[in-house]
Amino acid sequence: DLEKKQLKTLKKVVKHFENGLPLKDLAQIIEILNLCAEKMNVQEAFTEPLCELIKLCGLPFQKKKFSDEVNYSVSVAKSIAQLGYLMRVPSSQVRIQICKCVVSFYNMELPRKLLSGYQPTSANYKIQMAELGGLAETLVLSLALVENQLTEKLWVLKALQHLSSSGVNCKLMMKAQAASRLCLYLNGVDPSGQLVFRSSEILWNLLESTSKGEAVNQLSSLECVLALKEVFVDLLMHGFRRCDHQLRNDLLVIATLLAENPAAPMIESGFTELLIVLATFTEVKIPNPLVKGLKLTRSYEDFELKKLLFNVIRVFCKDPCAVQLSLFLSVLTLQLLSENDVMPALLYYVKPNQKPGFHDWSAAQYEELQLHAIATLASVAPLLVDKYLSCQANTLLLVFLEWCIGQDHFFGQGNSFHGTGGRGNKLAQMRCSLRVLRAVVSLYDGAVNMNLCDQGAIDQLLDVLKYAANKAKENEDAILLEIQADLLFILSALCENDLHRKELFSYEGVDMLIPIIQMDPKKLYSGLGHNHLLFSALDCLWSCVIGCYIAEDYFLEKQGIFLLLDLLALKQKNLYNIILGILVEFCDNPKTTLHLSTWRGEKDQTAANLLIQLWRQEELELGVKRDPQGTIVDKKRPIASSFQKQQEIIPMPANCPSFAIMEISENIRAKIYSLLCKLGFENLPGLSAQDFVTLEIIRRYIDFKVGEVWSELCAEVKEEFMPVTSDEEALKVISEGSENTGRMVAARQTEVLESHYHQEIQEEKKAYKKIQAVHKQKEMANKSWENFLARTSNYEALKKAKRLQEKSIAASRSELKIPNGPVHSTDIKGLGTTIGSGRLVTVESRSPQLIGGPLAVTDLALRKSSVCEEALKKIKRV
Repeated sequence: DLEKKQLKTLKKVVKHFENGLPLKDLAQIIEILNLCAEKMNVQEAFTEPLCELIKLCGLPFQKKKFSDEVNYSVSVAKSIAQLGYLMRVPSSQVRIQICKCVVSFYNMELPRKLLSGYQPTSANYKIQMAELGGLAETLVLSLALVENQLTEKLWVLKALQHLSSSGVNCKLMMKAQAASRLCLYLNGVDPSGQLVFRSSEILWNLLESTSKGEAVNQLSSLECVLALKEVFVDLLMHGFRRCDHQLRNDLLVIATLLAENPAAPMIESGFTELLIVLATFTEVKIPNPLVKGLKLTRSYEDFELKKLLFNVIRVFCKDPCAVQLSLFLSVLTLQLLSENDVMPALLYYVKPNQKPGFHDWSAAQYEELQLHAIATLASVAPLLVDKYLSCQANTLLLVFLEWCIGQDHFFGQGNSFHGTGGRGNKLAQMRCSLRVLRAVVSLYDGAVNMNLCDQGAIDQLLDVLKYAANKAKENEDAILLEIQADLLFILSALCENDLHRKELFSYEGVDMLIPIIQMDPKKLYSGLGHNHLLFSALDCLWSCVIGCYIAEDYFLEKQGIFLLLDLLALKQKNLYNIILGILVEFCDNPKTTLHLSTWRGEKDQTAANLLIQLWRQEELELGVKRDPQGTIVDKKRPIASSFQKQQEIIPMPANCPSFAIMEISENIRAKIYSLLCKLGFENLPGLSAQDFVTLEIIRRYIDFKVGEVWSELCAEVKEEFMPVTSDEEALKVISEGSENTGRMVAARQTEVLESHYHQEIQEEKKAYKKIQAVHKQKEMANKSWENFLARTSNYEALKKAKRLQEKSIAASRSELKIPNGPVHSTDIKGLGTTIGSGRLVTVESRSPQLIGGPLAVTDLALRKSSVCEEALKKIKRV
């Protein structure tokens, strides 16, 4: 009777709350649910009311106030979590109803009637409370309870599928090892196919919403990989619907993520071999039972499958030797790639696009597959060099590059990742092909490089470089800059340490390098890749020009040293090392020093001044102590950086360089010293006093560096041993000698500064005297002008000036009188001015016969006027 009353009461409760449960009553309803679950173990009659109450939990909760959602949030979260715990009830009906209730959280339907005074909670309220209560984790754990019940399992997966749309729920599910649990269910028996579909979608959500590495680690067990492989093969061979093909591709993406994990047993499970065979079975005809009866169509899904298979090949080739504890597996991977003819399959696409490829792919599809295959070849070729050479890959690539710069009509689609920038042209094909060549020549394998050069690769690559440079003049973009940079790198690798190849490069190659080195400095900040191109050009200059006198002389003729110094004067720190290194190497050519001495930068800056400025800047960054005038402060270690001084003494083996030695390669001071040694330390133009002070330090750089090494040696010896008296005295003498060198340089610097000070004083005096002379000249000019004004306006002043003039003339005459000598008058007849006479001179002679006529006429002014009058008379007569 009690049970009947309880069942009757439960029906009344269900009837009362048929429009939704109030938030304030939810905790009590959950207690009733738990009691019913306990009763079910004895009486199955409680199953139906329990399901009805669970169904009520799927309706929107009811609230009186807006604040009820926050006020009851903790109790609501616990209540929803209790729904997950009810999955322990051994009833299929109850479990399915719980899953339906969870699904209803995401497909909320309002009841027909609302309780009086209540309103439904917000649409996402239950979803948030489910996250807060950890319902997703509970449902994942409940999968173990429904492992053998397909219907219940599918409902749980459906609920988890909805819950996995939230990142919070995905993290909770990962705590319960959801990825590995779901993967093991992939190959379960399910005629409907929902099991694979729902499990794969949940896996995708887990990979996207949580740490990819954590999810992959959970999937990396042998059981999971075998289950994934089995389902993939089944869908591959027997799936005929479009959804089956899409699901197959999704699983292949998950397999690709597993292949990136070194710990995943892809080779042991046979999955690696299967994927390699699938990637190549259409290009190379190898009888293999793994793909027997398999056919690919022109459908979009099969096209995606082909691209994904190429992608997984690249993953297998990604740094295989770095796999921990699996060097043997790496060798097996390479063996599988070689045995299954991956190289010939990829090289099939290295040919001009004359017609569509296998299975009548469309032109756009074939181009995308071609670019993807060539990009994959760039990863495979460095690992299979012998196979690469046996397939004559170099020949195919060079022929393909020739087609890329040819005039054959081709309209590139450029509609894929690898086809970026290739619409309407062949730049995408050129770019991918050069990446393959770059990958193989970067191995510096003699056989590969020899094979390339024997086929005239250097001349052909220069032609391609010229083509790309001309294209860049029309429309400069990142693709063309990358192509040029790759070409320069390939040429650098081919020509390095080979004089004959450098001679082949020389004239045409230098002509290509000069415009790049001359580029506008503003372009270095464009973000398109000009920086990369400039570094590639400098590297190519170092590898292809230096060491070949023909190329060096031609570069000097093109004023290349001037261009390098112009670049250095930009003071781009990332360019210092390579430019200075090139200049040091160039100084082996005797013509280089003259170019260095001749160069002038902005404001007539000299190369020596520029190098000394760079030295000071480097010392400032290194923290070397100098006083305000730039003289030495620490005479024991004058050039030691702050980092060196902070290092403790660490005894090291003889074959290990110390800090003083390593420091040489870590900054540019040694290179600057080498260049100034070539220029000479005397008679350097364009230097200031501060420059001469710094120059004294640079001059003794080697002595200071030797002193540092001895200082380290002394410290190491005293750290570990007790030197004998003679050794201790020798070390003391050496240390004192180094310190004396520092004192001597400091004294020399002081002399330089004093000499400069006195020179400045003398120059200042000269300048002051010049100013005085100018002022005196101005005063004299003013006084002369005043006298002139006085003569023109005051007759008495004029007479006085006349008397002074006559007196001066009389004083200037010789006192000895010549008998019968001529007397020259100082007066000018007919003068009508009151100023001094002009350049009018009357010449008299006592021997007119010597010049053929009388010179008695002394009034030239009158003579000239008469001539003019006679001319006017003649004109009037005419």
